[in-house]
Amino acid sequence: HQHIVEVLGPGCEKCNMLYDNVIQALAQSGIGDRVRVRKRTDIAYFQEMGIFITPGLVIDSRVASKGKVMSVDQVADLLQNYISVQDR
Repeated sequence: HQHIVEVLGPGCEKCNMLYDNVIQALAQSGIGDRVRVRKRTDIAYFQEMGIFITPGLVIDSRVASKGKVMSVDQVADLLQNYISVQDR
């Protein structure tokens, strides 16, 4: 089952940093083959998801983080915990 990770932001530096950290976290954790990553720049979508301060991180339609740049390690921990629970 393919998981969807979305990085929400208008294209700001912090949004790009979070996107890069997500890509690195997936490479480190070895679960990249089960995850598709998308950048979302649609402000109406941010609001629909309840994210009013970017960047936002959404995993399988659930808001995981908003308004901060998570480190590579934080993202890796979050993804591994979330995906291992979902795939049981």
